[in-house]
Amino acid sequence: MTDIKIDTSVKGLSSESAELASQAEDFGFDGVFTPETDEDPFLPLPLIAERTEDINIGTRIATAFTRSPMVMAYMAWDLQRFSDGQMILGLGTQVKGHNERRFSVDFDWEKPGPRLREEVLALRHIFDVFQGNEDELDFDGDFYQFSLMTEEFNPGPLESGPPKIWVAGVNEYMLKMAGDVADGLCMHAFNTPKYTEEVIKPLIETGAEIGDRDPNNVTLSASPFLITGETEDEREAMRQEAKQRIAFYGSTRTYHDVLEIHGWKDIGMELHELSKDGQWEEMTELVTADMVDAFAIEAPPDELADEILDKYGGIADRIQLAFDGSEYWNEVLMELKS
Repeated sequence: MTDIKIDTSVKGLSSESAELASQAEDFGFDGVFTPETDEDPFLPLPLIAERTEDINIGTRIATAFTRSPMVMAYMAWDLQRFSDGQMILGLGTQVKGHNERRFSVDFDWEKPGPRLREEVLALRHIFDVFQGNEDELDFDGDFYQFSLMTEEFNPGPLESGPPKIWVAGVNEYMLKMAGDVADGLCMHAFNTPKYTEEVIKPLIETGAEIGDRDPNNVTLSASPFLITGETEDEREAMRQEAKQRIAFYGSTRTYHDVLEIHGWKDIGMELHELSKDGQWEEMTELVTADMVDAFAIEAPPDELADEILDKYGGIADRIQLAFDGSEYWNEVLMELKS
């Protein structure tokens, strides 16, 4: 039996999303997470919790700076109570443009990492007050200050304890910070097992040393591209989608460290130049078979369990994979857990 946990995601507040989450649990998935894209990531979670029994639920990821940590703490606490201790709060910074122009978040963008670190610490302090581990709300940071909590507004302790807090991270500061203060790391889809082993894990360990923590207590959650399906046509469609996403992310210089470790930085620069003119088709053509192999898990359903273990066994603690309700997932999960 493998120790790796398999998660999936659903989006949107709907009975269909809740039903898909319930089916995922029946098939053997270990967690169901919601993203923050074109819909709120928190609203579907009570419905998902109501339709499932004992799998994790959570955000992967919610934008960290668009809500007060106190608002975030109340929501996470309620969801932890309602789900009987299954809630994971996954947070990420989002990029400057979205923070400022989509969410009207105004702050010193030179310090998104320190601000996210402080938000995690603020949440921990608030959770301690809720749980009764701290008598007084007294947090005074560079970005957040909290000093008022009367009994009337304190939701009180949970038998399960506080929710886990995961953070998303790509660069050196964020990875060290995850090791220092977070319960888990949400790894970007634009990531490979090689990059995880040679870059991410050592930085998590460095951060854990700073926080005097055991790095094994920091959950590593991967979300690779998935290419599968019962026919070659299905797999080819997913392969083309993966190539498009690899080209898109590869055009962003923020992610070029991932390409560089594989010797593909020149391709990254070509992708970046083509993206300036919106040459998306030409960009996709630059993505090689070796790149697809590095970034994706690819196999027909009857070989998928072995491919998951070959790629990420011993690399990640959890893997989030796309799930559409196909019956073959029942066999894949049974094989992984046998």
